[in-house]
Amino acid sequence: MRARMRRALVLRVRTCAVRRGVGGLMPRTLVVVGAGVSGLAAALHLSRVVPAAKVLLLEASDRTGGWLQTTCTEEGAILEHGPRGVRSTGTVGTNTLQLVSEIGLESELLPITYNDAATKNRYLFVGGKLCKLPTSIRSVFSKLPPFSQPLAWSLAREPILPRSKEEDESVHAFFTRRFGAEMADYVVDSLCRGIFAGDSRKLSVRSCFPPLFKAERSWGSVLLGMLVGSGAVKWDGAKTEVMERARREGWAQWSLRRGMQSLPEAMEAALRAKGVEIHLHSPVTELRPAADGGCQVLTEGGILAADHVFSALPAGVLGPLLPTAWRPLAQALGKIGSVSVAVVNLEYEGRVLPVTGFGHLVPSGECGEILGVVYDSCSTPQHDRSGPPTTRLTVMMGGSWFTGAFGDPQRVSKERLLERAKETVQEQLGITGQPLTAIVKVHKDCIPQYGVGHWKLLADISEWTVSHRVPLTLLGASYDGVSVNDCIYQAQRGVERLQG
Repeated sequence: MRARMRRALVLRVRTCAVRRGVGGLMPRTLVVVGAGVSGLAAALHLSRVVPAAKVLLLEASDRTGGWLQTTCTEEGAILEHGPRGVRSTGTVGTNTLQLVSEIGLESELLPITYNDAATKNRYLFVGGKLCKLPTSIRSVFSKLPPFSQPLAWSLAREPILPRSKEEDESVHAFFTRRFGAEMADYVVDSLCRGIFAGDSRKLSVRSCFPPLFKAERSWGSVLLGMLVGSGAVKWDGAKTEVMERARREGWAQWSLRRGMQSLPEAMEAALRAKGVEIHLHSPVTELRPAADGGCQVLTEGGILAADHVFSALPAGVLGPLLPTAWRPLAQALGKIGSVSVAVVNLEYEGRVLPVTGFGHLVPSGECGEILGVVYDSCSTPQHDRSGPPTTRLTVMMGGSWFTGAFGDPQRVSKERLLERAKETVQEQLGITGQPLTAIVKVHKDCIPQYGVGHWKLLADISEWTVSHRVPLTLLGASYDGVSVNDCIYQAQRGVERLQG
């Protein structure tokens, strides 16, 4: 099988002619490298906007979807090893819903509304106990642990504080300055661990939370800027029935009946139906500039001649594949770091959670290596096994603290990670006994880290690639957002930038 795939990749005859597209000259042979959600989205968009082009999608592993991974147990429980839900709000959320409609997944959607406990109830684990985050106007004016005073005090003073003139700063510094140390130490520190598995003292506010940065820059206040919608991009595409349903029913996010892996599977099926060639077990070993301005893509099976390459590989993976002539680009990509995360899925007999909600996060000052616990049975009870009730949980560990706590992500034993996960749910949730199901996954270098100054690094990369006419478009979570929504949206915009 693998040999046949390699033979299919042997040097192809390249058509040098180009056709006049909607926005200008468009190449005929396009290669997308990496079949995670970004690569799939780019290939789909290419098949729509450049229907005459030959599109090839190369993936090193044996499956598409990247970090979107789902296991369905023999008993019928569905366990997510990566993203478990997608936000439906905002332009990027609406854009993904449009994609869902296009690939025929509407009937598979599992909405989570703003009225659901999984949306309303979120917790921090501080001082050895669960602390519910404020979710109502009344709670904002109440003194709730772990805060020493009502959050209303921090919110009331924020609009009158002077704006910063710094081009960038850490997330922690930004929130300390505008909302106080407790907000930064407890809420924002935990939020960065939940989204980026990273350290808020090193992450860039400009790149990680651009709407908040723009709000202060434009209005002098985060709260005022967010109220008037500073930096928001309005959806100007077609309205679909599922978009209207999401608005009418108040969806906060959604999952899929057969798990999130159904999304890349449906995208792959749509690509194959459009005639896009998808080659698994096809790692790219090198990229080379071609004499006519195109790009040679070297694989184990031969050399592909491409008019343009779309790389959806992580920055740290792409850099070593670039030629000496593109060394400045490779060096810039090497500055974009990433962290590893251990994901431990646990299933226990009975309803054993002491609270209901989405889950809880753990501030770094409380326990570095434990990022948080997701209460999967609360947000998607449809994914529980049939029969007597059970409780599904996911323990997230590591991130920026992985090596210090567990050592090399490639060498740490899964038994050690499992024991630490079971200790966590016992210490933080009071759940004892042995789980009915336990699955441990170690995702190495899975989440990019946007350090302070990331925006300038991206600007330099863009300037260099344009000035040197590099036939390469960079896509994926390494650059402009780590969520499923961001990856899909930015992949489509990358295709459109080439078209223009």
